[in-house]
Amino acid sequence: MAHNPHAPQGPQDPDPAGSTQMFRAFVDEEVPEQRRRSASAGPRLGVILGIALGITALAAVAWLAFS
Repeated sequence: MAHNPHAPQGPQDPDPAGSTQMFRAFVDEEVPEQRRRSASAGPRLGVILGIALGITALAAVAWLAFS
């Protein structure tokens, strides 16, 4: 067989210990309480404001259309 220079070189098996250590470090990572609270409140506030703005815009268009 001809030599394939594009074939992967070195060990073919992934290192399960390295993956486990990285996963545990990710899971055990502490998230500051203030950051956790602001992250959960932000999207909710944006959705509420977006819905209110949409309703206001539709009401304005309907009022202009029927007046």
